Amino acid sequence: MRDLGIVIVNWNTRDYLKRCLETVLASAGDFSFQVVVVDNASTDGSAEMVRQLFPDVLVIESKSNDGYSCANNLGLRALGFGGAGEVAPDAPRYALLLNPDTEVPPDALFKMVQFMDARPEVGAAGPKLILEDGSLDLACRRSFPTPVVSLYRFSGLSRLFPHSPRFGRYNMTFVDPDREIEVDSVVGAYMQVRREAIAAVGLLDETFFMYGEDLDWAYRIKKAGWKVFYHPQVTVKHIKRAASRKSQKAQFEFQRAMLIFYRKHYRQTTPLWLHSLVMLGLLLKGGRGLWQEMRLPSST
Repeated sequence: MRDLGIVIVNWNTRDYLKRCLETVLASAGDFSFQVVVVDNASTDGSAEMVRQLFPDVLVIESKSNDGYSCANNLGLRALGFGGAGEVAPDAPRYALLLNPDTEVPPDALFKMVQFMDARPEVGAAGPKLILEDGSLDLACRRSFPTPVVSLYRFSGLSRLFPHSPRFGRYNMTFVDPDREIEVDSVVGAYMQVRREAIAAVGLLDETFFMYGEDLDWAYRIKKAGWKVFYHPQVTVKHIKRAASRKSQKAQFEFQRAMLIFYRKHYRQTTPLWLHSLVMLGLLLKGGRGLWQEMRLPSST
């Protein structure tokens, strides 16, 4: 049994992927890990590059791009994880979802394993993510987008009052970035999940094409009784949107993910007046395509 199984989903980000793997494989510390790259039908030679330069990395080539959740699940299954209660005896102690546009310091992976080893109540955790300009990637520590939290964001109150514990909850901008804290969710760009938590809740929900799947996983993990923590003593570089900026679907899929998450976890308990505001906000952001999606019956 390895300590850490790393799944990296790639779509046409060969150069970023190469750099990411270089940093991952240069990791130091007394731990063992395995890396799986799932290539989502790239056309830039990514899979061939990995096979040629990183022969110890397992490459899974998907013939079609069926989304981030589906690709991560392919990688997780290759590591020995299945649905709830379906974990192979040799599956690693932790699974890590890692974006190809990240660069990890030599001690980052080991320190994150150490952190979760010391906190058995933590089901998922993530480090401090820093963007290219040195600023904080706000998504690395989040509250769940409840109807009220989403309303504060859509209305602009979260931007007007970022230091308010009430209005700044979406990205927890009222909390010092260097403060370790329990959160609702960390981001799938670097999301480390305990083996037992995966056994309890299963894999990612493939209804989410891209975006939202990490929030949903964290929601289910917390519902199962685990904690989720932001651990800023480890810092990782994140280029961000290296793949999604090439996709015209990205903005639509973000709003679609919020619709799916809302329907799955909050619709039944949301009063009609607030439900109407949530749907209006999503419609204004998502446009005609999301209106068509709203007319479809919920699959959750």
